[in-house]
Amino acid sequence: MSAEGFEMKNILVVGGAGYIGSHMCKYLAKNGYHPIVLDNLVYGHREAVKWGHFIEGSMDDSELLRQVFSEHEISAVMHFAAFCYVGESVEKPLRYYQNNVAATIKLLEVMLEKNVSNFIFSSSCATYGEPFEIPMTESHPQHPINPYGRTKLMVEQVLDDFEAAYGLRSVCLRYFNAAGADPDGEIGEDHRPETHLFPLVLQTALGQRDVIQIFGDDYPTKDGTCIRDYIHVNDLAQAHLLALERLLNGLPGGKYNLGNGDGYSVREVIEAARNVTGKEIPSKVCDRRAGDPAVLVGSSEKAIAELGWKPQFSELHAIIKTAWRWHGDHPDGYQS
Repeated sequence: MSAEGFEMKNILVVGGAGYIGSHMCKYLAKNGYHPIVLDNLVYGHREAVKWGHFIEGSMDDSELLRQVFSEHEISAVMHFAAFCYVGESVEKPLRYYQNNVAATIKLLEVMLEKNVSNFIFSSSCATYGEPFEIPMTESHPQHPINPYGRTKLMVEQVLDDFEAAYGLRSVCLRYFNAAGADPDGEIGEDHRPETHLFPLVLQTALGQRDVIQIFGDDYPTKDGTCIRDYIHVNDLAQAHLLALERLLNGLPGGKYNLGNGDGYSVREVIEAARNVTGKEIPSKVCDRRAGDPAVLVGSSEKAIAELGWKPQFSELHAIIKTAWRWHGDHPDGYQS
């Protein structure tokens, strides 16, 4: 669906200097929208904000939010500003509940004050917890097993209550493993610390790491390593835009998985990266990590049917090629 009729609508992208948020801003700009980025740069990068207007600040700063909404006619808000390290959420749950839940409620409160009723929430498959079925559908029970997943589920529940009470409409997009980079090579993945498999493998290819660790090779999978569902960051951006236009067209919100319905093992990712990069990429099998399910794969049939989502990067080598272009040109991330 084109953005015709919605040209230059202002979309507040909270967390728009981060990995997924920055790709969203480029995608919005390409499709006739004007992104306004609010980011405190705790994890985001100022260099990643190349489209739209940038405001440095946090979503728990109510006065700043009121100023932003007063100065810009905001049509919708996209939320990418959660803290997302599972291990850290276990060690520092207060930090996660303060940012992911309490600060989000402050943002929603100002939206209500300013009569902005369209909200796109970056949720997570972590709301499901241990899988009971593969692929996981939206009807899968939600029993998160860590504070990070619980904060995402809490916000989903808050949004349900806010819609019933105040008419604030939302779409919650539960995605699995974001991967890849802007095909043009302008922006990419740069986390500090880095915990995602793709960049860790490619950093090993660049010689920045001696070896890529494989956490367990005795799982009940085809090669003994964990299988995960990887979604290209541009495909995530496409889904967010479709969700936005659904709300702007007055259609009801909802909750949608963003997965590829299939998965790739750790060994498959490493082997594909060897093929793409031409590098040896040494690997080492280590002990399993606590709480790692053997398989995590999501069904996106609902998003395909209701949003019209059409992922463009479903093939593993294609995803890795975009990531390799970014990491090869920016070996030190945005500091390169």
